[in-house]
Amino acid sequence: MSAVVKPVLAPASPAAVNAAAASFAALVAKLDYLGPEGIDLVRKAYRYADQAHLGQKRSSGEPYITHPIAVAAQCAEWRLDAQALIAALLHDAMEDCGVTKSDLVDRFGASVAELVDGLTKLDKLQFNTREEGQAESFRKMLLAMARDVRVILIKLADRTHNMRTMGDMPRAKWGRISSETLEIYAPIANRLGLNQTYRELQDLSFRYLLPWRYKVLEKAVTRARNRRRDLMQRVQKEVEHAFGKAGMTVRIFGREKTLYSIYKKMDNKHLSFAQVTDIYGMRLIVPSVVDCYTALGVLHQLYKPVPGRFKDHIAIAKLNGYQSLHTTLVGPSGINIEFQMRTDPMHVVAESGVAAHWLYKAQEPGSEQAARLGTKWLQSLLDIQDETHDATEFWDHVKVDLFPDAVYVFTPKSRIMAMPRGATVVDFAYAVHSNIGDRTVAGKINGEAVPLRTELRNGDVIEVITATDPAPNPAWLGFVRTGRARSKIRHHLKTMAQTESRELGEKLLTQAMRAEGIETLPPAEGRYVPMWDKLLRFTGSRTRDELLVDIGLGKRVASIVAKRLVGLLSELGQKPDALLLSRERFTAHETVSQGSVMVDGSENASVQYATCCRPVPGDAIVGYLGRGEGLVVHTDQCGVGQRLKQKDSERFIAVEWAEEPTRAFEVAVVVTVSNGKGVLARVASAITSAEADITHVLMADEVSGQEATDLRFIFTVRDKAHLETVLGNLRRVPSVLQAQRVVSGVGREA
Repeated sequence: MSAVVKPVLAPASPAAVNAAAASFAALVAKLDYLGPEGIDLVRKAYRYADQAHLGQKRSSGEPYITHPIAVAAQCAEWRLDAQALIAALLHDAMEDCGVTKSDLVDRFGASVAELVDGLTKLDKLQFNTREEGQAESFRKMLLAMARDVRVILIKLADRTHNMRTMGDMPRAKWGRISSETLEIYAPIANRLGLNQTYRELQDLSFRYLLPWRYKVLEKAVTRARNRRRDLMQRVQKEVEHAFGKAGMTVRIFGREKTLYSIYKKMDNKHLSFAQVTDIYGMRLIVPSVVDCYTALGVLHQLYKPVPGRFKDHIAIAKLNGYQSLHTTLVGPSGINIEFQMRTDPMHVVAESGVAAHWLYKAQEPGSEQAARLGTKWLQSLLDIQDETHDATEFWDHVKVDLFPDAVYVFTPKSRIMAMPRGATVVDFAYAVHSNIGDRTVAGKINGEAVPLRTELRNGDVIEVITATDPAPNPAWLGFVRTGRARSKIRHHLKTMAQTESRELGEKLLTQAMRAEGIETLPPAEGRYVPMWDKLLRFTGSRTRDELLVDIGLGKRVASIVAKRLVGLLSELGQKPDALLLSRERFTAHETVSQGSVMVDGSENASVQYATCCRPVPGDAIVGYLGRGEGLVVHTDQCGVGQRLKQKDSERFIAVEWAEEPTRAFEVAVVVTVSNGKGVLARVASAITSAEADITHVLMADEVSGQEATDLRFIFTVRDKAHLETVLGNLRRVPSVLQAQRVVSGVGREA
């Protein structure tokens, strides 16, 4: 055997061996649905598990193997397949006995190994159930991380047996394990429709979490049960008689509220035990759906219904597949009794939920029972199993319906976070904190560096790497999924734009003031405060910064504001500098109107480069102060710019290239080529060989068979000289007939 087995410190007692063997015999008695081959596989797994756990004891002193056998027995109750039962027997082997995944693959196959591995991973999750929201996240996390529904079912069976034997554990552990069960595992059982398990886990958790309250309530329910036994027998006889008269076949069962549900009702509604009137109920199993509604009518003729206490879960089923009619009636002696009407298939679904998938798996797909089983949701699960027998696909379908749009990931400090499906590293960064998001420069998933646009998956551990200065990239808006990330990015970019526009506006207003003979812009303090107040009333701006932003965005003309400001300054006794005024007027012909602005490509929102002509360093350029769009730079040959100048010349200012531009600029080029094999590749190679990066390619949509066609490229160049180099490379390609830059309004130019 390749497994690592713990050394035996002392031989096991004959009694212990007999106990383990007896419990396994009880398990085998439940496996008749598997067939001889399946039972043999389970027996083989038992022997392997028994040897692996040899020498280990539970807190009760029993051999440890009794626990895996009990878990497997619960799974057998749900009619799970042989693989699941083998995994149940071996679920602690990897964690406690040194058995490796490869050992399990060799002995029992990859599917069993994956199930055991999934269970081991779930065991390693550390739960902090103090916060309700966190508990909900862990519930979802547990479901999301499991690749196979059988992992969850085995886990629930494991937890159920641990809770049943909680009395043997140290009292110090009761509170933590019971809270965890109540907040995480019981709701999962409910979510999957495992009603019986759900009720049992709730009651067991209540028993060990609040033992004193449990005992008091248990005594009260026992006394009430003894008092009302005759009453419930009378109700049952009357109901049986009523259905006998109606000629209906019906099976009647008594049903009692769990102690935990009684306690929660008393706690939430601040009731005494005597005020909880619907402790008892009855369940009616009838042949068909129509009979459910007929039974409702019979009962309402027998006893008066309580207004507002009727629920139709057949027409509107619960998400987990549960279906029943519920009605509360006033029985003899004024006691409220809840009645539930359902069919046999509905009952299977109500008690076993997702496990009904295996309970009914042997049914013919077209059989009447299978067709009526549960809701469309549960039926679709059965259909998947009938078609594919793929447990993974089955579970994916369950998860999609339970949690349609969520993935669950960890921070490096093991905090769990729910993100929408398709969320990226950037979304995660903004979910942690907006300041983290703004400063994000890189990300790691499970310790490996990944692009920021990488989508997150369940169970990923995300680490965000940040820079000192915040600098969100506008390109992030193209892939982020969450509204929070999108709004934070936009807000930061808008704030940046405001800052840059204010700086540009201040520069333009200062230049316009120089043209009026005032060297510097007066400060907004001291004796100038009333003057600025008058100017703001004149312009309609709220603050000085808002006015400067408006000038930078082109909403206000700097020269007009400057003239008004000079007038206000003269009222304060400050006259224009005659020498400065003469110098500015002497050089005015060298500029368009308000002095020159330097551009180098580092500007963001405040300066835009027109896409109609795509200026590059070396081009003669002009600037247009658009109405609300900031400064737009055109080439002086651009047709669009020339038309704007004819209509709105006062909004044009002189702009110049800085000596050292900070980035490459996009340029549009059209290349006419003779059609042939590999032409596009050769043209693209000629562009890239000149160190230009292609950003966009468009091929003319022309009829095939044409001798020549146009290829339109947008690529980046450093300056006009670099562009000439690229065009030279293109013209040397044999297939190229013509290569020209595209400038709007003047056709093509070299």
